[in-house]
Amino acid sequence: MLIAILIFDVALVAWSLHLMQQAFDTREFSLMLAGTLVALSAGAMIVVYFLMNTYICYLDRIAQTPSPFY
Repeated sequence: MLIAILIFDVALVAWSLHLMQQAFDTREFSLMLAGTLVALSAGAMIVVYFLMNTYICYLDRIAQTPSPFY
């Protein structure tokens, strides 16, 4: 699953670099903003993946420990 997310993130970063290059060539602020937002979303997706992975591992560890109430 991590490989698929990394490939998708690399594609997002490549697209954002393309948008930023196009913005630099045509001197358009909106394309630069779009490229920045795409790059930020790629970074945020990686952060959320690692946070959720840690949380799911934590929940799995809790589920596997024997409860003293049973």
